[in-house]
Amino acid sequence: MTAQTLFYIIIAIILFNFILDKILDALNAKHFNDALPKPVEDVYDAEEYKKSQQYKAARYRFGIISSTFSLVVTLTFLILDGFEFVDNMARNFTDNPIGIALIFFGIIVIGSDLLSLPFSYYSTFVIEEKFGFNKTTLKVFIFDKIKGWLLTGIVGGGILALVIWFYHVTGDNFWLYAWGLMAVFTLFMNMFYSKLIVPLFNKQTPLDSGNLRDKISEYAKTVGFKLDKIFVIDGSKRSTKANAYFSGFGKEKRVTLYDTLINDLEEDEIVAVLAHEVGHYKKKHIIFNLFASILLTGFTLYILSLFISNPIMSEALGVSIPSFHIGLIAFLLLYAPISALTGLIMNLFSRAFEYQADDFAKNTYKAEPLIKALKTLSKNSLSNLTPHPAYVFVHYSHPTLLQRIKNLRQ
Repeated sequence: MTAQTLFYIIIAIILFNFILDKILDALNAKHFNDALPKPVEDVYDAEEYKKSQQYKAARYRFGIISSTFSLVVTLTFLILDGFEFVDNMARNFTDNPIGIALIFFGIIVIGSDLLSLPFSYYSTFVIEEKFGFNKTTLKVFIFDKIKGWLLTGIVGGGILALVIWFYHVTGDNFWLYAWGLMAVFTLFMNMFYSKLIVPLFNKQTPLDSGNLRDKISEYAKTVGFKLDKIFVIDGSKRSTKANAYFSGFGKEKRVTLYDTLINDLEEDEIVAVLAHEVGHYKKKHIIFNLFASILLTGFTLYILSLFISNPIMSEALGVSIPSFHIGLIAFLLLYAPISALTGLIMNLFSRAFEYQADDFAKNTYKAEPLIKALKTLSKNSLSNLTPHPAYVFVHYSHPTLLQRIKNLRQ
């Protein structure tokens, strides 16, 4: 296979993914004006439902514009040998392969982020603002970007530097060392993400003593679940949308509730949501997802090791000097179909796990408070109540609201 043929394959993959996404988006959009489903008539009125339809339509139109812009920029960059231009820029600073790679990706990441900045700004301060979700100030928005860049540079750059070092020291066996590194990093982040990373962006405080904490503790005892760390995060600092999540293992396990969740739901509903999260832990979903992620990472790195040393990978992107970082870019573009397939499989597992966690909450607590909570959260986030089945199959990690209500009432 020639470099030119590989280049055309890359272009074909990008175009195919774009067209498929737009077809799914269009199918989904056809359902935006469906009638309000009967199971949620008790929490929606006509005006609220119309607002949710308008929100979906606004996000859809914006998505077409932003994704088309991204496609045009990507194709232009590829056709005009943009990767060679950035690679030459990086080589002007150093001859060290690790240094070249770090500078190269630094330029790519920051450049890409700056190009998408107007779209990110519009999404936050126009669309989200118009529909009452945005609570982010311009100062918070800017500082989030800066902190994101610093984290990417320090953590992502450090991991990339080690992987490239493994490659130059061990050759094609680098993937084993890189896999070990990524496995340790994944385990570490699962354990300490909430303690180390979240505080850089949000304030977390222990849930105050009171009726809610007593109800949570009482429920936890009934299912033999020791839960001492219950935190409230200031999600309202950025958005009115609510959430809750479970993280960590052993002594580090904790539940984090968004302050918006506490404000939006009744105490029984919050306990029901928590019961769902405990269900994920009890059913070993968190461990499954963790090890599935590690195995998929190992598989990806192994496939990468089979191709990364082939100079055709760099030549396909118009770069005459073969290098790990250019080969990595080409590989990621070519790997997209496999990545999409594994994503579909993981979504299938995820949706099944959501049903199992709902069943756990229903059997160990009560179904109706969870149903009411799901309805309220859906209404407050203006979520899509009638998505197209194909769109759900490809993109949804959770069953739809109506599917979850049906399952909880069985």
